[in-house]
Amino acid sequence: MAPWIFLMFHSLLFLQSAPSSFAKFPYRYFPSSIIRPETPSLSSNNKLYKTKYFTQILDHFNYNPQSYQTFQQRYLINDTSWGGPKSKAPIFVYTGNEGNIEWFAENTGFMYDIAPKFKALLVFIEHRYYGKSIPYGGDRKKAYKNSKRLGYLSSTQALADYATLILDLKNNMTAMDSPVIVFGGSYGGMLAAWFRLKYPHVAIGALSSSAPILQFENITSQYSFNNIITQDFKSESENCYKVIKGSWNQIEDTASSHGGLELLRKSFHICKNYISGGSLEGWLETAFTYASMTDYPTPSDFLAPLPAFPVKEMCKAIDNPTLGNDTFAKLYHAANVYYNYTGDVKCFDLNDNSDPHDLGGWQWQACTEMIMPTSGSNEDSIFPVYTETYTGHSRYCEKNYKVQPRPTWITTEFGGHDIRRVLKHFGSNIIFFNGLRDPWSGGGVLKNISKSIIAIVEKEGAHHVDLRFATNEDPMWLRDVRKREIGIMQAWISEYHQNLVDSYTF
Repeated sequence: MAPWIFLMFHSLLFLQSAPSSFAKFPYRYFPSSIIRPETPSLSSNNKLYKTKYFTQILDHFNYNPQSYQTFQQRYLINDTSWGGPKSKAPIFVYTGNEGNIEWFAENTGFMYDIAPKFKALLVFIEHRYYGKSIPYGGDRKKAYKNSKRLGYLSSTQALADYATLILDLKNNMTAMDSPVIVFGGSYGGMLAAWFRLKYPHVAIGALSSSAPILQFENITSQYSFNNIITQDFKSESENCYKVIKGSWNQIEDTASSHGGLELLRKSFHICKNYISGGSLEGWLETAFTYASMTDYPTPSDFLAPLPAFPVKEMCKAIDNPTLGNDTFAKLYHAANVYYNYTGDVKCFDLNDNSDPHDLGGWQWQACTEMIMPTSGSNEDSIFPVYTETYTGHSRYCEKNYKVQPRPTWITTEFGGHDIRRVLKHFGSNIIFFNGLRDPWSGGGVLKNISKSIIAIVEKEGAHHVDLRFATNEDPMWLRDVRKREIGIMQAWISEYHQNLVDSYTF
């Protein structure tokens, strides 16, 4: 999940060579949708969880007076299936992503589905500086005011938050012997894996879904993300791929011609607001990117209301023979699959800067530690050819935040280089799931590292599809993935309980 962006759009990513009109968003985030907000949250009338708050310290790693400031960190809890502390029933914790925790809690159905089987307590912890977990009195403007205050927004501080909250919760519930397993998807999946590595005394294992922990410092290619999107569309239809690939120059030429922008506005049913060739191209690329990420085998409502296999549906629209050679009509109908599947949108607003999932802090993280090159496109790419460079990224961050990115920090703090050799010696009990239709899988762990660090790879899978609610329409491969994950976690818990018995008799 994500997920999730102002998210995940494309990176303005600092191109050495790119069509001048092909405007880029500041960063590629994980799944969310600011262009087309999803349907209203269930949280106003939900029975999935209870909302609670924990008084969290601002800075876990320094002892300056300001470090001792506190803020209210939100977490969600569901105890309907919990077996309780006397039976040492497990606690399943979701390590919150870059956004409102309710959004992730309502889209991580796997945890609810398996809670009765494990008699597990469910806890979803919100990431600091997102949702309602805002320092400086809960005032977002104050918290985001400058780099001095945003400096407390980092993955390491977030992981320390989770450890502190989990230990306090276990103590208050007299559940110190209850084993904890952390779950996460997308950035949350990265945090889950890192949490297990950094806090093995707090969590006995981690399910890390669609977590691109290798998308740093040229460990994997900057071209892998767009190459996977390209393959997703190409595998559905060679013609579909060629139409999209050949459309960018046509849009650029039309935009620069007399009356061209008005033609584009009418062709794509764009509301009466500012439009450029670049903004239209970015809008279309977003649709193709997120359709690829959420190419689920069943209908979904995570980023937007979507049919099953949205990439297939987009290509059906493009290949529709009734549209003849009208490229713009083909693209319009394809974009409708993502932006208007319900048919209730009359015109599209390319300048919608709404942030329905409270994702704005990601730009700071992408300017400091989360340096993940993903926007490169080679000659075969479905998108225009370009190469990312660090220079443009650095300039953007200096201009907007007066900071320089630290592209080597994540691999210094958590590792990544030679990951199989390194983790084999000290890591354990992590499941890495990746679906190969997900563009982020290019930065994922795709091979087993050891007997207890397992890579589950599914060629038909999309972005953290395993964490979604189960349905009767789920294909057998998805059921098998979840069955395997459940079996591995059962073994972790059994081993934990046996070790607990052994420690009592020592």
